[in-house]
Amino acid sequence: MPLISTLVDSFQDNIIGPEWGNSYGGVSETGGRARIPCVAGSYAGYQTAKVYTLAGSSVYLQVPVAAAAASATVEAQTVFAITPDPTQGTNLAININTVANTIRFESNVAYTDGAAVSLTYSAVTHLWLRIRETGGNVLWDTSTDGSSWTNRRTLATPAWVASSTTLALDLWSYRNNGTTNYSEFDNVNTPASSASVYFASAALTADGALAAAATRSIVVSAALTAESALDAATVQTAMASAALAGGSELGAKTDAVDTDDITVQLSEPRGGWTVSQPWI
Repeated sequence: MPLISTLVDSFQDNIIGPEWGNSYGGVSETGGRARIPCVAGSYAGYQTAKVYTLAGSSVYLQVPVAAAAASATVEAQTVFAITPDPTQGTNLAININTVANTIRFESNVAYTDGAAVSLTYSAVTHLWLRIRETGGNVLWDTSTDGSSWTNRRTLATPAWVASSTTLALDLWSYRNNGTTNYSEFDNVNTPASSASVYFASAALTADGALAAAATRSIVVSAALTAESALDAATVQTAMASAALAGGSELGAKTDAVDTDDITVQLSEPRGGWTVSQPWI
């Protein structure tokens, strides 16, 4: 079962979440808070299912509005309680009663606790409330800011506050008579730094005069004239390719004049010459 410290609600969506499925008595989520009517002779409250455990855990919250006495003669109660299942009248509680102007730190059995610690209630001092179990003890604490805590009561852990016991968180209100008004709870297990933001008006008064020194900036235009000319010589580069072919011809001339150094002339033999063999 989940630790009760895992229950977190800042009530900012103005919709009662499913974790408060056992709520009763006409409660609402209004203005970023859980609002509980305090009606004569009638109980109303935000209540979770009985699924949590307090053993080794804690739960804290803010009480921005405790139900005012509003003509009640005995009690106008705003109560933060941890209730087991199924025992009736047994619970751990912090009970604010604005008729008596008290805040009580209770471990009730059969709806009563003869040893409860009771203090004078202060809406500032007791703005934040916490119940926790640790080291075999239950502790009741209060805080002005949800950060720095003061312990108000310590008690040996009752037997029913065991890891096997299923518990509910019950935030309720009741009055015996008088005029109906409201209790309001906020920021269940939500740090003070994440609390709701409230807006108010304020009158502002100047304590002094603020003088401002001006710095002048000037932008001017200028006409620019060229004092020299730049000439560019162009260089052309051409690349070409050529295919070269060579041819030759060898011929013999048959009608040329014989240019031999010796001229041979054939004729009949003349006297004084003897031809003995064929002349070559």
